[in-house]
Amino acid sequence: MNITLSIDERIAEQARRTAQNMGKSLNQVVRDYLEQLAGIEALEAQVQAFERSAQQTPGRLDGWRFDREDANARA
Repeated sequence: MNITLSIDERIAEQARRTAQNMGKSLNQVVRDYLEQLAGIEALEAQVQAFERSAQQTPGRLDGWRFDREDANARA
């Protein structure tokens, strides 16, 4: 897919120089950023799905409940 961006020429030139110092083209830097951005959204969706699952799944404690006295018992 091709995307057209409108940016100030000075910003584009500075970005090109920065990309060149990184050993990349400006196009590659923008592509990398968009891939990273898409990955962040995918990761956030996975975290939200995990949280929903964790909240809807009953624990596997077989009725055991935390007891402060047992936790503080001395051996």
